[in-house]
Amino acid sequence: MRALSIASTGMLAQQTNVEVIANNLANMNTTGYKAQRAAFQDLLYQNFQQPGAQSSDSGTLLPSGVQLGSGVRTAAIYRMTKAGDMKSTTSQYDMAVNGPGYFRVQMPDGTDAYTRDGNFSLSPTGQLVTQDGYIVQPGINIPPTAVSVTVSTQGLVQATIPGQVAMQTVGQLELTRFPNEGGLNALGDNLLAETSASGAPQAGVPGSTGYGTISQYFLETSNVDAVSEITSLIAAQRAYEMNSKVITSADEMLQETAKLGS
Repeated sequence: MRALSIASTGMLAQQTNVEVIANNLANMNTTGYKAQRAAFQDLLYQNFQQPGAQSSDSGTLLPSGVQLGSGVRTAAIYRMTKAGDMKSTTSQYDMAVNGPGYFRVQMPDGTDAYTRDGNFSLSPTGQLVTQDGYIVQPGINIPPTAVSVTVSTQGLVQATIPGQVAMQTVGQLELTRFPNEGGLNALGDNLLAETSASGAPQAGVPGSTGYGTISQYFLETSNVDAVSEITSLIAAQRAYEMNSKVITSADEMLQETAKLGS
């Protein structure tokens, strides 16, 4: 009874689908989070009659043949890179990327990671860091006497120093792009890492061709659409129930077959 194994693959696929949706809903308020979508593929087919095979000595061909599938599998879980909305804040170190690009941060082991979460602050030494204390690259050092910091849309960081008329330039933020953003490896903590699938990182100045701009006093919200996620959840639940019903029906058929031998 192939229906048992076929339906079981359908239940496993929909279980994965629900888990992806649950993760999206759990991260509705996560800064810079990108929603994910599960993609599925049908499994191998058993050919009882090959389509196009000769069906008679006169050369007639089978128009469709007889092929029986063996179920479904999860092929990929895609990251939707659509930008989220901008949320106004009161912190001068909050920054959002308005358009393409990621902030580059230095991990404790010296490697680079990338994020859309611009909820930054200062370290004890005055460096611009993430919520976990990772240094935002290239390193930006804010003078301890600075009374305010201004970040332009092009990423120029300037500080107001008491006793100085002109603002002091303390650094220049950069943004990084990838040929295939969906190929980045999610590390957790709102961080992504380069992979062979993502392609090599390409750094640039905010506002230049192909790169977004920096919005100070803003954070990018999650791009999760609650209505869409709930709709997808209902569809996944119904698909799971239908596959479960197939298993129940197949079991009843096997019971009837067993009765014939008793």
